[in-house]
Amino acid sequence: MAAEAGFLGVPLDGFAATGKKQLDALVTLGLKSDSKLLDIGCGCLRGGYWLIHFLAPGRYFGIEPHRKRVELGLRYLIEPDVLVEKRPRFDANDAFDTSVFRERFDFFLASSIWSHASKPQIERMLDGFLRDTREEGVFMTSYVPPAGPEDDYRGREWVGTSHTCDVPGVISHSLKWIGQACTRRRLEVARLAGHELDGQPWLVVRRAAGASSPG
Repeated sequence: MAAEAGFLGVPLDGFAATGKKQLDALVTLGLKSDSKLLDIGCGCLRGGYWLIHFLAPGRYFGIEPHRKRVELGLRYLIEPDVLVEKRPRFDANDAFDTSVFRERFDFFLASSIWSHASKPQIERMLDGFLRDTREEGVFMTSYVPPAGPEDDYRGREWVGTSHTCDVPGVISHSLKWIGQACTRRRLEVARLAGHELDGQPWLVVRRAAGASSPG
């Protein structure tokens, strides 16, 4: 797959094991086979492979603007009979619009997305989480902590490879800012102990006690 496409957006070392660890972490948070999950920035399906196999048919959804990465994942990783049975659905919008499927999800997953997304883009994902998940919804996302205040990204654009850019890059957001963005939306955020993604801590976002979904 990498020989055909070059850089896939994720490290090749430990490719399968790291994908499986995403499933393991989600299971500790209550993921079940009948859960409905949205994988934001699903890429070449490093984690999607395991999730598609684990979840019941019609329960996996992915958003990925880089269409070729999804196509490669489907061609090289997902067996044809599994693809027919599991019926995963994909969308290529680059606006982090989680409403495109017109579903209410149990889980959001953003694997190494907040390490490239700007603060306005993260806020768009949090708004989508409020709108498009059930009351008990869980958002598991990884991030890169800044080494100091000067590393807390203040730009408004995506940084790193994408469907429009071939230049790698990684950015950081402070946990303080993430917490403030969550608090404004009556959400809570906490570190997920014992699990990480390529050295990035996992965060778990949920509705605060007493908060409810709009509509």
